[in-house]
Amino acid sequence: MGLPQPAPAETGTETEPVRALHLAPSRSLYIVGPVYDWIFFLLPPLLALGLGIAISGTAFSDASVRFFGREKTWAGLMVGSLIHAHLVAVFFRSHGNPTVFRRYPLRFVLVPVLAWAAIRGSAVVAVAATVLATFWDVWHSGAQTFGLARIYDRNRGNPPEAGRRLDFWLNQLLYAGPILAGATMLDHFSSFEPFKGVGLPWLASVPARMTATHRAWTLGVLTVGGAFLVVYAVASVRLARKGYRPSFHKVFLLVTTGACSLYSWGFDTWGEAFFIMNLLHAVQYLALVWATEGVRLRERLRRRGPALALFLGTVFAYGVGAELLDPDLEGLWACTLVVSLMHFWYDGFIWSVTRKHV
Repeated sequence: MGLPQPAPAETGTETEPVRALHLAPSRSLYIVGPVYDWIFFLLPPLLALGLGIAISGTAFSDASVRFFGREKTWAGLMVGSLIHAHLVAVFFRSHGNPTVFRRYPLRFVLVPVLAWAAIRGSAVVAVAATVLATFWDVWHSGAQTFGLARIYDRNRGNPPEAGRRLDFWLNQLLYAGPILAGATMLDHFSSFEPFKGVGLPWLASVPARMTATHRAWTLGVLTVGGAFLVVYAVASVRLARKGYRPSFHKVFLLVTTGACSLYSWGFDTWGEAFFIMNLLHAVQYLALVWATEGVRLRERLRRRGPALALFLGTVFAYGVGAELLDPDLEGLWACTLVVSLMHFWYDGFIWSVTRKHV
């Protein structure tokens, strides 16, 4: 079932992003189509997990090579470039979409400049922005899976609000829970350590405090998470009695993503977990942006090939450049941090336009 059409009173700026998600035929269970969805939305958790396991301990993931004066592994260069590429791709949804851009001009023009100036002007702001980006990424990743899952639910014919809040918190639990309770917790909180160098030792001590209380966090996540899963199951049964029809694609996406997150963040080393989880997230996001905004590019260039080449060439040129950037180039480094923060922020409110529908 396609997206419900907006009421006549709604403005064009509100409905344009909604129409962009109306990609598959009106009764399709898919977002774009069976092949596209399975390759780019549904199977990435399993494929990323399989690839991460396959390259673990190999020269591809362990052997260092030198690129433009920077030492990287091939796996690190690959996933790092992909991460930066998907971060900058949000600008195709914001600045590249005239309807959205006209609605939020100050957010798209003024805010990035002010953010860059604040990061360059204050070491405290720079460290705080790095911490913010680390944990906003966790929230954002859970929200992306939630958005895809809700579209599959809608396409199954379910009311947009049915189980929406429960789905949102389930996705946050599936992504953030294994981080708090698992082996990579300290790696996430280590982003607080640079606060020591800017005169804020009490914030720099956060990693040590988290390590000392890790067992309590693990028990807390298991207790709260277990209780929530019971509540979710009971609520799902009640919804089914009222006519709710579970979407196989939604269930498949949530189960595989949750299992991948649990295995990776909960038990893997930081490097392998980082590779797996960011690979699946970035692939899904780039596919989503191409599906929603690629139509606009194809219309402008009148051919699919050049449009796809422009999209991928632009984002990956930035991705490789940002990954190989020398951190001592503080002005450019601040730009990459601003791109990260704007990605999380822009993507969040662009998705919110479709809130009532997904």
